[in-house]
Amino acid sequence: MTGSPDRLVLNFINTMTYYCGGKRRGLIPSFADREVFLRLDTAHTSSNSRPTSGLDWNREPANIRHRIVTSSARRLSCWPPRDSATISSPRDSIHRARSSANGATVSLKTECPALRKSLEAGAQPAFPPSVVVDVKRLACELPSHADVPLARFTIPDLHREVLARGIVAQISGVTLWRWLSADALQPWRHRSWIFPRDAQFAEKAGRVLDLYARTWDGAALGPDEFVVSADEKPRLQARRRKHATLPPGPARPMRVEHEYFRTGALTYLAAWDVHRAKLFGRCEPKTTIGAVDRLVAQVMTTEPYRSARRVFWIADNCSSHRGDKAAGRLRAQWPTLTLVHTPVHASWLNQVEIYFSIVQRKVVTPNDFTSLRELEDRLLAFQGRYEQTAKPFQWTFTRVDLADLLAKLKAKELCRAA
Repeated sequence: MTGSPDRLVLNFINTMTYYCGGKRRGLIPSFADREVFLRLDTAHTSSNSRPTSGLDWNREPANIRHRIVTSSARRLSCWPPRDSATISSPRDSIHRARSSANGATVSLKTECPALRKSLEAGAQPAFPPSVVVDVKRLACELPSHADVPLARFTIPDLHREVLARGIVAQISGVTLWRWLSADALQPWRHRSWIFPRDAQFAEKAGRVLDLYARTWDGAALGPDEFVVSADEKPRLQARRRKHATLPPGPARPMRVEHEYFRTGALTYLAAWDVHRAKLFGRCEPKTTIGAVDRLVAQVMTTEPYRSARRVFWIADNCSSHRGDKAAGRLRAQWPTLTLVHTPVHASWLNQVEIYFSIVQRKVVTPNDFTSLRELEDRLLAFQGRYEQTAKPFQWTFTRVDLADLLAKLKAKELCRAA
């Protein structure tokens, strides 16, 4: 399409009027009338006063053309231009300058109607940094230390406490969550932990970490030396549900009946070759010295452990294999076996616990077994299935990490004592 700008505008007006019903109702003006309309409309836009003319400005097509021209005209805006050196969102630019410390809007009198409408629509105000700091400080306190009868804060509880203390006059829970999320604060969660109380914690844990790195007493292990991590998972129940478990369906997860009959419990003992990813396991009625000895025999009578120069057996301090007495008993039965104990309350150093966590998630949750025999069969079947694709765990916790951890715990104890 070619022509002067005025003619292009008039052609556009003519087309829009046609589709708005002007052609059907015979209301399309002539070209001469359109020239007059354009001049009059321009004058109307600049002076905002109705021009005097012989044309009937109350006619509907004229109103339509007027709206087309004015809608396509450039309008004034109260927002900064796009190429401005400082660009910020309208909400930030409004409320940082026009909100009080408690979050209430100081004044709705503003030069831009769009800003006033935004405030009147209920846009959330910004808060000064001191308010954010006070809220985060409260979230990092124990409720009991703040005379609040709660074990931990949730967002609604924190919201109520913030308002009760007068930190702000009004605030939403979403805003509180956003502030806490920025610093990864989750006061509604808790984690259990324990300080080491073994006097030889560093020494015992260091020996285990050395074995994972294939060293012992400063010397590298040979190809005929193996490291086995062993433990037991006691009191595994077989719960027979009162109604059959339903498989998943469209838009429906698996359904497990809440009520069940107890059909007994057993102990699952397992040994994990740390560097070869080999598994040995058995089920026993309960944890006893005899049960542990049978698991050890199951491993030590199998190649290459039977002909190995040394087999290091990592275990915790369970009563069935605790202390020097248990180490002597196993050494008497298997001269190439060396029992290595983890420190007290340090089962996380035992790699077989990682395998037990996999068993818990994939085998016994949800717990739905008709008998102990079914539970035992599934445990041993999963053991064989897992071993087909098993790889050694990527253990990254070293002696350096252990030293850093113990230093941090020591610093915490000194702070508490002070």
